[in-house]
Amino acid sequence: MKRYFTFLMALFTAVSLTACKSSLSEEPTPPQEIVELSFWTYPVGNWGNATSVAILVGDFNRAYPNIRLSMEYLNYDTGDQRIRDAIAAGQAPDLVLEGPERLVANWGSQGLLADLTDLWESEPHAGEIYDSVKAACRHQNGAYYEFPLCMTTHCMAINYDLFEAAGALQYIDEETRTWTTEGFIHAMNALTAYGVEQAGAIYCNGQSGDQGTRALVKNLYGGTFTNEEHTHYTVNSPENIQALELLRNTEGISFEPDLTASEEIERFCRGELAMSFCWNVWMEIQQTLKNPTLDFDIFPMAFPSDTGQPRLEGGIWGFGVFDNGDEARVEAAKTFIRFMTDRDGIYRRAVMTSTYWPVRDLEDLYANDILMSEYSTFSQYMGNYIQSTPGWVTAREAWWKMLQNIAVGMDIREAMEGFSKAVGEDPSPP
Repeated sequence: MKRYFTFLMALFTAVSLTACKSSLSEEPTPPQEIVELSFWTYPVGNWGNATSVAILVGDFNRAYPNIRLSMEYLNYDTGDQRIRDAIAAGQAPDLVLEGPERLVANWGSQGLLADLTDLWESEPHAGEIYDSVKAACRHQNGAYYEFPLCMTTHCMAINYDLFEAAGALQYIDEETRTWTTEGFIHAMNALTAYGVEQAGAIYCNGQSGDQGTRALVKNLYGGTFTNEEHTHYTVNSPENIQALELLRNTEGISFEPDLTASEEIERFCRGELAMSFCWNVWMEIQQTLKNPTLDFDIFPMAFPSDTGQPRLEGGIWGFGVFDNGDEARVEAAKTFIRFMTDRDGIYRRAVMTSTYWPVRDLEDLYANDILMSEYSTFSQYMGNYIQSTPGWVTAREAWWKMLQNIAVGMDIREAMEGFSKAVGEDPSPP
């Protein structure tokens, strides 16, 4: 319960530091005329917090007083529609902080974003960015529509106290944070026998948090969501069908067509669910702050897998630039990206504001931080970044609608065929 305070103190110290000098030998030439930029950010950790962002933006404003930023803070329930409306009205934001699934696979594919290849070729630290992150930021047409800031690995969480009381801790490996599918089944049986009516809920009222339900289904019997090259979808498989059948037939697990991911998290934190399938380090920080009377120990876990070797989904977040037909605004937006990602001092603070991890090697960033060290365990289980597969927007919608169909009683194979038709996948599993 109290372990997150170490992290918060480190974050407070980091954002209170003065801006460090650039590692570049020459600064980008500031624009002579005033350039107005709109910057919209999804809630990537504390990048969704106006006070935290104001400190970083203030440093930028002092360095580039002629580039003036207007901020808008989005949420994941309404943010996509907000940007769709802005695009339709010809008023897309200049800068957006989000991930490749939106920047590369969605708006980049639509030809709405500026190519940031010149940043990748000119920035001194670009060559230090992890290859998997670099690949996720690059569109199949060769253009880079994102310059990354931070990354994380998504996981799930259990109510440790409840598992202990039910005798279910014997089915997890506390050191590696892993468990097998067989262990998962035994744990659910133990919780049910202890009197837990609802151990976990498959939320499917919208796409938010879908990384959790995808990872749960894929890991149970070794299924996949796309092929290795991320060119087409492989959801309709015997392994994934078997996983969905297990979940639907396991006592204590229910499919909830009217439940959102955020509502599932809230129910978990109230002690109404023994597990949350939508979790990461930011969730623990945020929910512990929101629930100061939380009376159980949150224990983050990898998803159960048939081999005990999970493959988790990761998140990558960075900057994209809408090409609004004004070269000066595009260049000013690139100047902002350089400022936040090139200077070591600023970059460290920008990453710590996200509460996630850097996309290049900064091993000492969270030194002696208990909470961040705990969650770093999951990095070794991170699989390939699948969110930039063509047709990702369609696939995400098809996924939660498929789960909804199962929730209301549709045959699993029939529901799978609906997903396949939506994404152009072979409707018949091998």
